Amino acid sequence: MTATVPPALELRHVTAGYDRRAPVLRDASLALAEGEAVGLLGPSGCGKSTLARVAALLHRPDAGTVLIGGEEARGWRHRAPRAQRTAVGVVFQQPRLAADPRLTLAALVAEPLRATGRGAEAAARAEELAERVGLGPDLLARRPHEVSDGQLQRACVARALALRPRVLVCDEMTAMLDASTTAALVAVVEAYRADSGAALLAVGHDRVLLERWCDRTVDYATGLTDAVTPSRPAPAGTPAG
Repeated sequence: MTATVPPALELRHVTAGYDRRAPVLRDASLALAEGEAVGLLGPSGCGKSTLARVAALLHRPDAGTVLIGGEEARGWRHRAPRAQRTAVGVVFQQPRLAADPRLTLAALVAEPLRATGRGAEAAARAEELAERVGLGPDLLARRPHEVSDGQLQRACVARALALRPRVLVCDEMTAMLDASTTAALVAVVEAYRADSGAALLAVGHDRVLLERWCDRTVDYATGLTDAVTPSRPAPAGTPAG
């Protein structure tokens, strides 16, 4: 019997929203194979950001199941088991809403490490990640109001990579950025994926960008009821258990 590798991330028949009487996401299914980049395309307000938050274990769905590496999610936000919540890195559209204005960029990048008891490696890891995303040492001592949107989003991408996640969720990551910063951050994400084998869910409304960036693109309006990717065969020698 051939063993299979479960999807890195899978959503099964998820219904979610902010009012049970009027969910913004109904019966959505989607799966990302290990190492796969999937673009989720849709107009503003269609519910794709809600799906991204569910996928990142930041919003509890009203119905359905989320699986990380084949294991069902057992909690949401801070109640999720550490192994599950740190397996997913997330980058939001608006960095100023996602960043604590009291923190320097160095502290922002290191925040996940300190929160998970790895403060001893925080400074060195923050410096390494800052270099990877193109933030010079002079910027690391600044706070969010002292840098541009693009510089702050670079720090947010670095923060998302701090715990070496197996899945990246990028929710309109480049929507507020110019073309050069967009290209730079996409390159950072792709370099990380090449090194780590992480899967990517890239949410956006720019079809050209998503189709160039991702292995496949799913249209929110038509594709979320049958967009589950079959499990891949496990590499030779992988234990069946």
